[in-house]
Amino acid sequence: MIPYPDIDPVLFSLGPLSIRWYGLMYLVGFAGAWWLGIYRARKSNGLWSEEQIGDMVFYGAVGVILGGRFGYVVFYNFDHFLRDPLWLFRVWEGGMSFHGGLLGVLLAMYLFGRKEGKSFFQMTDFIAPMVPLGLGAGRIGNFIGGELWGRVSDVPWAMVFPSDPSHLPRHPSQLYQFFIEGVVLFSVLWWFSSKPRPRMAVSGLFLIIYGLGRFMVEFVRQPDEQLGFIAFDWLTMGQLLSTPMIILGVAFMVIGYSKYPLVNGQNQDDLTWLKQRPAAKNGLKK
Repeated sequence: MIPYPDIDPVLFSLGPLSIRWYGLMYLVGFAGAWWLGIYRARKSNGLWSEEQIGDMVFYGAVGVILGGRFGYVVFYNFDHFLRDPLWLFRVWEGGMSFHGGLLGVLLAMYLFGRKEGKSFFQMTDFIAPMVPLGLGAGRIGNFIGGELWGRVSDVPWAMVFPSDPSHLPRHPSQLYQFFIEGVVLFSVLWWFSSKPRPRMAVSGLFLIIYGLGRFMVEFVRQPDEQLGFIAFDWLTMGQLLSTPMIILGVAFMVIGYSKYPLVNGQNQDDLTWLKQRPAAKNGLKK
């Protein structure tokens, strides 16, 4: 085994206020998304502005928090919610879901896109490469908090987590997810999106890589205690929710390359938006 680096989940306290590593990881994710967005906006030839990036990150942050909490309550603790509906709003008791957070971000991007006159997939293709930094940071927060650990194992790198009542060596599945969701997903998407791709392709690749990675890690991650296995004595809620992501991801890639090819090296909706933008500005000046 490898000794678990028992780090205090509380970074520091100021009187009754405690700053936890997990909360700090959210800030790291939002700051990273803003920085990467600014970098990409400066190279977008007028498609994106720095002001838009700040607003986009704000919309996304709200979507992550509200959607993540809603998903955790509905997907993983629906029985608890039925017994105590107000528990949904007691966010200080903890509990976030990636899949719920993803739905929250998608809704936020749809609303922000309508405000900016951009299509839904213009938004999602742009933000997809920024998301993995936040996902990776969140998994590090899970690891420091000693939560969401893996199944019992005898691999040489197994760890005993202090929060595990059985005190058995387990897979550090949080680190597996950090590597897949934070390192692999970011590296591939950043490379893939570094030049124009057919509309929907970047979003589709995000869904495929995350969905496949999450599906595989679930085989060594401890199922949620309140749910256990959903079916077949092996299917977990994480796998159930990730399966549609893989299917949609493949569909988006196929549709993108077959129906939305690049026009003179750019996406048609980007060209249309750039043509309409000067007219909209002139109209405002009048």
